[in-house]
Amino acid sequence: MTSDKHEKFPGHDKNTRQDGNGKHEEHGRQEGSAAGTSPAARLNPFRSRGSLRADFTASLVVFLVALPLCVGIAVASGVPAELGLVTGIVGGLVTGFLPGSSLQVSGPAAGLTVLVYEAVDTYGLSGLGVLVLAAGLLQLLMGALRLGRWFRAISVSVVQGMLAGIGLVLIAGQLYALADADAPGSGPGKLAGLGNLVLETAGDPGALTAVGLGTATVLVLLLWPKWRAGARVLPAPLAAVLLATAVTVGFDLPVARVQVQGLLDAVQPPGLGDFGGLASLGMISTVLAFTLIASAESLFSAAAVDRLHDGPRTQYDKELMAQGAGNTVCGALGALPMTAVIVRSSANVAAGARTKASRVLHGVWLLLFTAAFPAALGMIPLCALAGVLVHAGWKLIPLRELGPMWREHRAEAVVLAVTALAIVLTDMFQGVLLGLLLAVVKTAWETSHVHVETHDPGEGRPLVVTVLGNATFLRLPKLQDQLEALPADRPVELRLEKLRHVDHACGLALSAWEEQHNAAAARTASVREGKDASSMIG
Repeated sequence: MTSDKHEKFPGHDKNTRQDGNGKHEEHGRQEGSAAGTSPAARLNPFRSRGSLRADFTASLVVFLVALPLCVGIAVASGVPAELGLVTGIVGGLVTGFLPGSSLQVSGPAAGLTVLVYEAVDTYGLSGLGVLVLAAGLLQLLMGALRLGRWFRAISVSVVQGMLAGIGLVLIAGQLYALADADAPGSGPGKLAGLGNLVLETAGDPGALTAVGLGTATVLVLLLWPKWRAGARVLPAPLAAVLLATAVTVGFDLPVARVQVQGLLDAVQPPGLGDFGGLASLGMISTVLAFTLIASAESLFSAAAVDRLHDGPRTQYDKELMAQGAGNTVCGALGALPMTAVIVRSSANVAAGARTKASRVLHGVWLLLFTAAFPAALGMIPLCALAGVLVHAGWKLIPLRELGPMWREHRAEAVVLAVTALAIVLTDMFQGVLLGLLLAVVKTAWETSHVHVETHDPGEGRPLVVTVLGNATFLRLPKLQDQLEALPADRPVELRLEKLRHVDHACGLALSAWEEQHNAAAARTASVREGKDASSMIG
């Protein structure tokens, strides 16, 4: 089965050693991989005939995987189908040539579908070009500032929660497309309207036909990989869409089909007047969301692809700049944003790709298909593409990881669930921000362990109180409880030299407590001495 799902944040390959810029020394070689190619061929991927033969075959496989996904993601994003293919073409012909990660493939990704749909609905198709162009320029800037490595510091639970939230909203939206119905704009609206959708579909023969065809598409996606001989010839998404299209055309089924404009008609570069919207807070937040999500997905994908081969490792800053260059071109053409995606990339590696020539050629095949066979797109039923994306959305939800995560890292599971739920109930940007904030708070809570040790040096001397660990405001209530439990009639000597960290709030609280405690102990001692003196006189 294939989908645009990211793997969990991977560790380093045991055969490589990484330096601070994501570069690796190679300690192993693998037959038929990029590592087995001569240095000259890696510098000029078109020089070696053996490499070109392997890359040619791999490029056809990647093209067949990418074609239905590019079209389906574009339709689900609310833009012409051709714009998804434009993004795939740019991912091959522009990003494919640039350094960074030699074997991973870029194009439109299911992970950005929900955000793109909301952006097009709010700012229009011309506004989308501005958003993608600005995000691309921001990625170029971050790569130039060598910030690519820092994206690997994002909590894995936040990324998984982000993908799960996207998957839930994507599935909810595509269930409407499965029945040839219009979906509500918001995530909560999509979920709330599902009951109505079922009732309306049950009484509409045309909608039932679309649902049956879309459901059959999902079944083909699930079962096709089990037929290994067929899967070697055609990837599951393409096989499912071809079968659904053949049935639709052969029986002339009354279902909605992809609307075709032609490549040149679909490309609408943004005008100068469209850039004025960048002064609004809404557009700025959307640009930041595009940049964060596209960069994180691309770099996580690069780390996952590095585990699949023994060739040159990803240089993260250069890869971020390559993605930025691709998104800048996509924005200038008014197309969808791009990311590097694990499905096309893993298919590229599995097909025996050795150099970046395979991903460049896949862009060539997409361009030739779009230019030569545009009418073929008009035969594809929308419900079949919806089935492909329902399957892709389901794969974005990390169901297998939830059980072990809950048992072993419960706090991480909470971060994942809260991030996903926030994306469903609000929007992508707010959901990711909430997830990041919760992850930071969780980490701060787990690292701010603090405890109190006491030492009694004997009668008449202050009680020695030593505070150890990391004293932050998160642990202040517990710390104050421990201190206030000490004998109120004994003066104390507070020692903080064993604290690894103390924030301003804790520093003030500790200083105030020591002063107040010793003052109260002095008053208690004074009262006691007065009572002793009175009893002696009496």
